[in-house]
Amino acid sequence: MEPIFTNDAIVFGILMSSLGFVFYTESLKTGFWPKFYKIVPGLFMAYFIPAIFTTAGVISTEWKTINASGEIINNSSQLYYVASRFLLPAALVLMTLSIDLKAIFNLGSKALIMFFTGTVGVIIGGPLAILIISIFSPETVGGSDFDAVWRGLSTLAGSWIGGGANQTAMLEIYKYNPAKYGGMVIVDIVIANIWMAILLIGIGKKDKINKWLKADTTDIEKLKEKVITFTQKIKKNPTLSDFMIMLAIAFGTVSFGHFSAKYLSAFFSEFVANINSQTWRNIFSFLGSGFFWLISISTIVAILLSYTKAKNYEGAGASKLGSVFIYILVATIGMKMDLNQALENPGLIIIGFVWMGIHAGLLILVAKIIRAPYFFLAVGSQANVGGAASAPIVAQAFHPSLATVGVLLAVFGYAIGTVGAILCTILMELSATI
Repeated sequence: MEPIFTNDAIVFGILMSSLGFVFYTESLKTGFWPKFYKIVPGLFMAYFIPAIFTTAGVISTEWKTINASGEIINNSSQLYYVASRFLLPAALVLMTLSIDLKAIFNLGSKALIMFFTGTVGVIIGGPLAILIISIFSPETVGGSDFDAVWRGLSTLAGSWIGGGANQTAMLEIYKYNPAKYGGMVIVDIVIANIWMAILLIGIGKKDKINKWLKADTTDIEKLKEKVITFTQKIKKNPTLSDFMIMLAIAFGTVSFGHFSAKYLSAFFSEFVANINSQTWRNIFSFLGSGFFWLISISTIVAILLSYTKAKNYEGAGASKLGSVFIYILVATIGMKMDLNQALENPGLIIIGFVWMGIHAGLLILVAKIIRAPYFFLAVGSQANVGGAASAPIVAQAFHPSLATVGVLLAVFGYAIGTVGAILCTILMELSATI
C-alpha cells in the first residue's frame, strides 16, 4: 500500500524530527521523560518511532502503485541505501580514528567465543525450530521439491550468519521457489529487527545484566577510560575547519572505498565464477559483494589513519559526528520494520521466533558459563544476525570506541556465512524429513 509520504526529502525530515524529539526528551532532567529513559534507551526510540510511522502507513521503504495503463509499479525509498552506503562507512571512519587496535585485541577471547556461539545458535536453531513446529503444525514446515520450507529457511541461515551476499548464495544453491521467497524476506526483516530492538533495550539494563552474568567488564572499561582520557587530553572547541577536515577524511575514505569496491567486487566475481567447484563458488560468493569491500576498505583505511595525527580529530568530536550518522542509519533501519508484516504468514514468523529464541538462549547460557559481559553477547549476536550494517550500531551504543569490534566480527561473519548456512540447511533438511 502506498504510504502517505513517498518523497524522500519529506521522509528524511520526518526521520530527523523523530531523532530531534528523542534527543530533546532524553536531555530533560525532570518530569516523565527521565523515568522513561531509565527503562527504554534513546537508541531504541530512535529505531522504534520510524517503525511506528511505517506500521501506520505514514512512510515506507517499499510500496506499489498502478499507472494509467494498469501496470503495477514497484517503488522504494533510497534513504536506507544512502545511509548504509555513505553514512555508515563515514561513521566507521570517524569512530575508528582514535581506536587503539592493541587494546581491542586485549579484550581477549570472549568476543570470539560469543560470536561463534551466536553462529552455532543459528546453525542448530533452524533444525530445532523445524522439529518443534512440526509437532504442532507439520504443514508449516512441509512443502516438496523447490517449495520445501527448509529450502526457504536456508536463505535465513545465510542472512543470520553472514549477510545479504550469503543469503543470495543460499537462494542460488537450494533454488527455493522465487515466488515464495518474499515470505522469507519478511521473516528475516521482522525477526531480525525485533531481536535488535530487544538487544537495544538490554543495553539500558547492561549493569544489571552484567551483575547477573557475574561478568568481568574490566578490560572493556579500561579501553573506554583510555579513549576518554585521550579525548580529554586533546579536547578543543571545534572550528569550521575542523568539521570540514573531518568530513573530508570521512567521505574521502568512503569515496576511495566505493572506487576500490567496484573493481575488487568485479575482479573477485569473475575469479569466483571461474572456480570449477560449485560448492567453493558458493562459499566464496561474498567476495563479489561491493558492500563487503566498501565496509572492509573503509575500516582498514580508518585503522591506518589511527596511527597518524588524524586521530587527534577525536578531540574535535570525530566520534560524535560519526554518531550523528549512526543515528540516521538507525532511523532508516527502523523505517524498514512494518509490524503488520508479522501477520502475513504467522507460521513462518513463529518458526523465526523459535529459531531466534534458541540462538538467544545459547548465547545467554554460554555468557553465564564464561562470565562474558553483555557487550560481547549483544555484539556477538548482532555481528551474526545483523551484519556490518547493524553490529556497529549496537557496539557504539556501549561506547563509540567499541564500534570497530562490531565491524571486525561482522566482516568475519561474511567469511563463514555460506559455510555455516550450508551446514544449517543440511540439518534442516534432515529435520524436515524425519
